[in-house]
Amino acid sequence: MFDAVRNNKKIVQIFLLLITLPFAFWGVDSYVKNAGNGDSLASVGGSSISMNEFQQAMREQQDRLRAGMGENFNPAMLETPEARKAVLDNLINQRLLALDASKMHLTVADQQLRQTIAEIPAFQDNGQFSLPRYEAVLKAQGMTQAVFESRVRSDLALKQVLGAVAEGVMVSGNSVGQVYSVQFEERVVSEARLAAPQYAGSVKLADDAARKFYDENRRRFEVPAQVKAEYLVLGQDEVAAQLSISEADVRKEYDAHPERFRQGEERRASHILIQAAKDGDAAALKAAREKAEALLKQVKANPADFARLAKENSQDPGSAEKGGDLGFFARGAMVKPFEDATFGLAKEGDVSGVVQSDFGFHIIRLSGIKAEKVRAFDEVKAEIQAELKRAEAGKRFAEMAEGFTNTAYEQADSLKPAAEKYKLQIRTSEWIAQGGRAPAPFDNPKLLAALFSDDAVKNKRNTDAVEVAKGTLVTARVVEHKPASVKPFEEVKADIEKVLTLEQAVVLAEKDGEAKLAKLGKGEALDLQWSAAHPIQRVDQRIPPEVLRTIFRAPVDKLPAYAGAKVQGVGYVLFRIEKVTRPVASGKDDPRLQALRQQYGRVLAEEEFSAYLGALRKRYDVKVNAAKLEAK
Repeated sequence: MFDAVRNNKKIVQIFLLLITLPFAFWGVDSYVKNAGNGDSLASVGGSSISMNEFQQAMREQQDRLRAGMGENFNPAMLETPEARKAVLDNLINQRLLALDASKMHLTVADQQLRQTIAEIPAFQDNGQFSLPRYEAVLKAQGMTQAVFESRVRSDLALKQVLGAVAEGVMVSGNSVGQVYSVQFEERVVSEARLAAPQYAGSVKLADDAARKFYDENRRRFEVPAQVKAEYLVLGQDEVAAQLSISEADVRKEYDAHPERFRQGEERRASHILIQAAKDGDAAALKAAREKAEALLKQVKANPADFARLAKENSQDPGSAEKGGDLGFFARGAMVKPFEDATFGLAKEGDVSGVVQSDFGFHIIRLSGIKAEKVRAFDEVKAEIQAELKRAEAGKRFAEMAEGFTNTAYEQADSLKPAAEKYKLQIRTSEWIAQGGRAPAPFDNPKLLAALFSDDAVKNKRNTDAVEVAKGTLVTARVVEHKPASVKPFEEVKADIEKVLTLEQAVVLAEKDGEAKLAKLGKGEALDLQWSAAHPIQRVDQRIPPEVLRTIFRAPVDKLPAYAGAKVQGVGYVLFRIEKVTRPVASGKDDPRLQALRQQYGRVLAEEEFSAYLGALRKRYDVKVNAAKLEAK
């Protein structure tokens, strides 16, 4: 049975991904024995699924969605009847698998159990199973070895069930080949566009069309509420701008940490590179080394020719045009063999032997030396001063934040008290729309919501100080307000008429296009402007899916063949299919064939697994308490 699991490993993994299986924590036995619970939400073959289990599964699903979606996650996603039913179906599927594994009395050999546990990374030290670590981890989880090993046996038994299902999934080479031929079929097409604006002159709108559209779509013309606001920003930058650091303090920092300002020796070098992979073919390595050695002889014979030889022979595109010059660099900037060779040269003008690195073979010429030095005080003074300001500003901000927040709240009729107390400039925003995109700092959702609250708009009070970024607080107050409104009809009438005219023009273009398509299909010659022919495939990302479907559904028993489709933003487009190529799967090394085989296998696996679960639902009595499921 485990051969089936090994031989169909990817398919078994697919099955495991189709449902969430917490067997590693609870085990098959606990599911099978969990019967008769009075708080039952559902029962499967007499085994109960409690409300507690369901709520735990809901929390786990919520955690998974939150981890995957980040800030875009909305808990309301799981509040729908469909979401609750999906989670319960998951639990039912788990229970069905557990029951079937138990009924089959599947056994797991001790050797298989030991191997599985030994391969769990949590129980390993330096890649090897560690008994002390195993015992410590289980102890930390409050679990005995006997209980854990029983649960692992249950999991392995479940995998045997899945292995048996996987044995039924056969991916036929002929089937994949046929799908491959269709999937990567290529059609060479040219196109003739019937642009909607060309038909606009034929459109006659009813006198009341614009008004009717306006009345039926007033929400489209709504203008959201807007405000202008004054605001204060208290951040570390604002605090730092108020600070003054004495030169004595800067000098003290400089003298206390001389190692920070020590600049190591730097060297300037030029090189000639002959590329060769270090682990490459022996013959290629030999040829590259011989070429480098021949160039080295030329360099030694005439050192002044180094730059010319680098331009003509170096295979480093970044430096060859500059005569091989790499500029100055310190230790640690280059690969080790190159660095050691460069810093091993005694004086400017010296040339190394042939040096091998991961990139190939180098000939290195030393062209400059900057001795180690300590950067002068005047050179680093501004840098140290900025660092000290940032450090002090961080401390001051932490001390000021609470007072700033309290002042904005307690003296909420004006920003002036907080501005004067903390020496901040009152800034004024442009118009900010409710629910729209706002400039910083009002792009913070919490601050934007506070700005449009009744307290801010009606009562003209300061907003609470909101942390819009780490170490940055903002409080604001509304100074002007425009309530939500609807644009007057006369203001939007012309725009509405343009929209309606274009809509009707698209209809006319489509009608004309379909008529022309019918004529082309009968072999009639039409005066159309066809584009240059170009190949397309079913997987072409540049073409809308519905257009691709139209082109590839067109019969091509006789060429040229024709198809037509309405295209958003264009009108109607006619396609002339001039050539069809259906590729034949060439071999196992074709990455597209491998990917398709896996995709096809996943589809078959899902179908097989779905059929298996369907059979289990018929075999075991499944009951759901719908009233409890719907209750929140």
